[in-house]
Amino acid sequence: MPFFGHLDELRTRLVRASIAIAIGVGLAFFVSEHIISWMSRPLSQPLIFTSPAEAFWANLKVALLGGILLASPAVLYQVWKFLEPGLYPHERKLGLAFVTVASLLFLMGMAFCAWVVFPFTIGFFLGYKTGDLTPMLAIGSYIDFAVKLFLAFGLIFELPPTITLLAKMGIVTPESLRKQRKYAVLGAFVVAAVLTPTPDVFNQCLMVVPLLVLYELGILCAQWFGRRQEPTAESDDTDLR
Repeated sequence: MPFFGHLDELRTRLVRASIAIAIGVGLAFFVSEHIISWMSRPLSQPLIFTSPAEAFWANLKVALLGGILLASPAVLYQVWKFLEPGLYPHERKLGLAFVTVASLLFLMGMAFCAWVVFPFTIGFFLGYKTGDLTPMLAIGSYIDFAVKLFLAFGLIFELPPTITLLAKMGIVTPESLRKQRKYAVLGAFVVAAVLTPTPDVFNQCLMVVPLLVLYELGILCAQWFGRRQEPTAESDDTDLR
């Protein structure tokens, strides 16, 4: 495929993924109020808003988060279809497994943030040297903090299937990944600094630890499933049949 053919294919996949996300956002918007109530469980007082449109934009941000979650299988399918031409015929059969595993990991990342990281983070910040202070959290800043954190953990849980796919395509190997561990540690802190909504080291460490664990898991998955084997003539004939 020529260069502009790749660009046309990328545009098609991006448009289809955007349509899936837009449909998901529309569905999630109807329950965004319930999602906000669920997100505010760690708080001991209601949220406030300081501008007329702040509550509306908070609901829209929550709907975007829910829409991405609902559309994640469709988005990951478009990612796979874009990468599929670079794979051998016998490797293309792994599309359903990739979409399923990656979607489940994205959901697991958000669940891990919802039940472990988010309540602990909120409790830490609201209780850290604030004995003489009364928190009055605006819904806009609170939801912005929550949405960024949820999306960040959903994305980092995609590391194992991403590494496996790169190994399948021959871009990386388990051996090279093991040799680059020290750079992976540095990269984990850089990624955590970019993706976490606050610049403090404590919040970054909550992301660095699972990120490094997922990196090691990705090496194991690349070793078990990611070895690229060129198809033999017999397998080619079978695929053609």
